[in-house]
Amino acid sequence: MRIRACAAVVSCATVLSTAMIPATAQAANGAATGQTVFSDVVVDGGKDIVLGLSTRRTVTITWKAADPDGLAASWAYLWHGPNTDDADGILPLYPPRGTCAVPSAGGASTCKVSFEVDSRRDFDDNALAGTWNVLAEAQDAGDDWTAVDIAGTAHIKRAAKVTVNASPEPVRKGRTITVTGSLTRADWKQRTYTGYQGRSVKLQFRKKGSTTYTTLKTVTSGSGGRLKTTVKAATDGYFRFVFAGSTTTGPATAAGDFVDVG
Repeated sequence: MRIRACAAVVSCATVLSTAMIPATAQAANGAATGQTVFSDVVVDGGKDIVLGLSTRRTVTITWKAADPDGLAASWAYLWHGPNTDDADGILPLYPPRGTCAVPSAGGASTCKVSFEVDSRRDFDDNALAGTWNVLAEAQDAGDDWTAVDIAGTAHIKRAAKVTVNASPEPVRKGRTITVTGSLTRADWKQRTYTGYQGRSVKLQFRKKGSTTYTTLKTVTSGSGGRLKTTVKAATDGYFRFVFAGSTTTGPATAAGDFVDVG
């Protein structure tokens, strides 16, 4: 990932530990002394963030923050890596302060922050696909601050594509139909879609006049993500491949390919 502000003289760990903490909080000997409790931390409504080669989208983090001394401000942002000191990704690098609505009767404040993610600008390493953590911070009315490294999680995945072609067509009933295609996914480093090998992909069929697809079999993508299988021609309809996704890659469904069975 391009950590744009992490120049040679400023480590990413320094950015993580100081860039988002108010000056009053930084003066607290680098120790979290507040009593803020974070809850209901959700990124994009709990949905996966799937990015292609040039995807630009807005990501929203929502959370609740409650502090016995009252809440002055709160932040939240995403980080990736083994820990915050060795993080290899931060989104966004300089998060805006969260907008927090304080209930009139007291209790937890409901907070929200939104920022843009640009896969072309922010992602150039496929290792960044997978689980990201939410770091939540808050400053209370007494200038004490609280930081929780893993207040929640999000899943950022590489976009996938799957194609299908069923032939021959038309075909006589009872003859063999060969269904081919390919499964590829966004390669953020090479800036192209590359084959995704060794993944389970379902072959589905929808009879002409129906709106429902039925799974016929499961095939495994081969070298270069290639897909190939055969079925017996029974009736007119549409064939498609469906990939459910993985821990690092989003799902994909091919448009149905119609075969006329005579």
